[in-house]
Amino acid sequence: MKRKSLFLLLAILFLSLTLAAQNEPLTQTIRGTVTDRASGVPLGYVTVQLVDLSSIGGVTGDDGQFELTKVPLGRHTVKASLTGYDPTELHEILVTSAKETVLSFSMNENIRQLEEVVVRPSVNKEQPMNKMALSGGRMLSVEEAARYAGGMDDPARLVSSFAGVAAGMTTNGISIHGNAPHLLQWRLEDVEVPNPNHFSDISVLGGGILSSLSSHVLGNSDFFTGAFPSEYGNALSGVFDMKLRNGNNRQYEHTFQLGILGIDFASEGPISRKHHSSYIVNYRYSTTGLMGKIFPQISVGGTLDYQDLNFKLNFPTSKAGVFSLWGTALKDKVKPVLEDVDDWKYADDGILSSANQKTMAAGAGYRYFFGSNTLWKTTFAYTYSHLKTYADIYDRKLDPVPYRDAFMRYGNVILTSSLNHKFASWHTHQTGLTVSRLRYDMRVDASPDYNAQMVNVAEANGNTYLASAYTNSSVMLSNRFTVTLGLNAQVLTLNRHWTIEPRMGAKWQASRKSSFAFGYGLHSQMERLNAYFVKGENDGLPNKNLDFTKAHHFTFAYNYKLSENKNLRIEPYFQYLYDVPVIADSSYSVLNRSAFYVDNVLVNEGNGRNYGIDITFEKYLSRGLYYMITGSVFDSKYRGGNGVWHDTKFNRRYIVNGLIGKEWIFGRKRQHILGANIRLTLQGGHRYTPVDEEASLRDPGKTMHYDESRAYSEQFVPLFIAHYTFSYKLNMERTAHEFAVKGINLTQSEEYYGHEYNLKTLQIEPKMRATSLVNISYKIEF
Repeated sequence: MKRKSLFLLLAILFLSLTLAAQNEPLTQTIRGTVTDRASGVPLGYVTVQLVDLSSIGGVTGDDGQFELTKVPLGRHTVKASLTGYDPTELHEILVTSAKETVLSFSMNENIRQLEEVVVRPSVNKEQPMNKMALSGGRMLSVEEAARYAGGMDDPARLVSSFAGVAAGMTTNGISIHGNAPHLLQWRLEDVEVPNPNHFSDISVLGGGILSSLSSHVLGNSDFFTGAFPSEYGNALSGVFDMKLRNGNNRQYEHTFQLGILGIDFASEGPISRKHHSSYIVNYRYSTTGLMGKIFPQISVGGTLDYQDLNFKLNFPTSKAGVFSLWGTALKDKVKPVLEDVDDWKYADDGILSSANQKTMAAGAGYRYFFGSNTLWKTTFAYTYSHLKTYADIYDRKLDPVPYRDAFMRYGNVILTSSLNHKFASWHTHQTGLTVSRLRYDMRVDASPDYNAQMVNVAEANGNTYLASAYTNSSVMLSNRFTVTLGLNAQVLTLNRHWTIEPRMGAKWQASRKSSFAFGYGLHSQMERLNAYFVKGENDGLPNKNLDFTKAHHFTFAYNYKLSENKNLRIEPYFQYLYDVPVIADSSYSVLNRSAFYVDNVLVNEGNGRNYGIDITFEKYLSRGLYYMITGSVFDSKYRGGNGVWHDTKFNRRYIVNGLIGKEWIFGRKRQHILGANIRLTLQGGHRYTPVDEEASLRDPGKTMHYDESRAYSEQFVPLFIAHYTFSYKLNMERTAHEFAVKGINLTQSEEYYGHEYNLKTLQIEPKMRATSLVNISYKIEF
């Protein structure tokens, strides 16, 4: 009897404890590192705490590491404080049940202790991570790419919501202030990499359809729209400086995602807990490509087959520095199927083209601290890109005629090294060198029009070098006023052209709420290598001596902090481009280039100018709500080889974006999150060159002839575009589930693909196409 009573008592006690445990709110750990922003050295004795729950906090050790345990799920603002440094806040950090939250703080040192009272906490989004950038840049949060409507987990699509930036619906090519997408530089882990987008340079030169860099492995990155620091060379419109994050070095964490666009698997964890080394890896395969392999009979209309892989291994040591290995790779294949002849509407419906593409970049990085003020960074990398494409023209009897046959193979060996030294709390200096061996192997055969035989446009095999060096100093004249001065020099050994480019910036913190900034830079960029090897008369190379395209860029910025979570930013700018390659006595300019190859003789006699103003009003996510309104008014002109100024192809005149998002946290333990996000965009319509209808109708193949004297003088009606993202996240113990619906172009706005001859109406008309993209996905983290 006693035994039964004791057993019953223990059972009741166990059940009570179990129910009590189930009623306890789920918690997670926040940990990370705090470093000095100028030197990169870890900071000890920094107080780190939750702003909304001040009872949860901790202090960093000598290695700059901190850990906050038993943090309730949801969003929190984390603050880092240290005497002699500006306090820094990371706002609305999402804490989930399945994965630890790992943060990185970088803190600015005060040069005068007595002035600390005028310094407000800095928010991570207000400034780029690059300490030398005082204007023209913004930090990009990976979490925003997943949350913002229209982002589609693609950082390239996310930045199109920023002021002054435009992108298409079908592609993610980034046009900054009216510049062409190919004038942007892509960087990963401190080196320039080939365009990291699926079907890159085919759909749009400088962009693609979808980024191959998964948000599962990307860390926070910098995006520059002008007057960028001297560290960056070989870029004109902007720089997208992306970083891969380190994997969790304490516990294993995995993610599986299934969606309409693809199947994802990501994993991270320790390689050696004792030595704090870690790995992170992500692989994705397109759903359409997989279904095409399993059920080839349903691949009507052709398939888009793509896959990508990203990884990073991190090996810190106690005395020998930090070693890392990283890589990214993509493989694309598109093979459309010819439509039934009776369904052909336009002349080019009889063109059948296919493409195979491979791109990769891999590198070994090394970081070493000399004492507490000097950081040496070196990266040795190899990048590779290969494109094989062909196109045939079919007549109504389905007899093919070759139209284009091209392959381009580039392999670059890159060595970059920099030394960063903090001389004092008010002076930091950085010097670096990059040498790139550019290996090329290419051949392009193309027909000048539908009825002509193919000719050899370009062919080359060899290598050349692009070398650059830079130096940059940041000087704090006071806690309120900072100046940066720099210089970049680069040389292309192919034709021995070189540049010397001064850069400078200044920032004045006028009050606790307002600041003014200025930036200037002379920038230059070489052409795509295929442009140098266009064949001229007697197989000569008339383009081989092309000089760098150059640009003076001026940016100004006024920043006003309306409240802790609201910010207003106004940025006027001016850019003047010169030595632009153009075709003599023609309106053609590479500033409008969209094709992946060039087939004309070019001369450096063109110009361009872009000016305008960007305005951003943003409410950071707080209490479950965020919104951002951006507006840009600009004018983008170019002067071709005929000496006449025209609107550029990307001169939309204005872009207005409105984003708003709301999160609701609910559940018995307040662990589930429902999110709704909408983005509305109003922007000027596509520009186009009027068609010479008489000449086009007279052409036997109905090839379009354009009135080049009025290049890009006409514009279609404005575009109104709507994007959306809805998500539902369930946090369970040790696992998290997320269901999401993400869509682009709900309003079915049409994009322009040139004028075509309509085979049914026998009229010339613009070819317009509305593309909407929806991705329904399920994700589990465990």
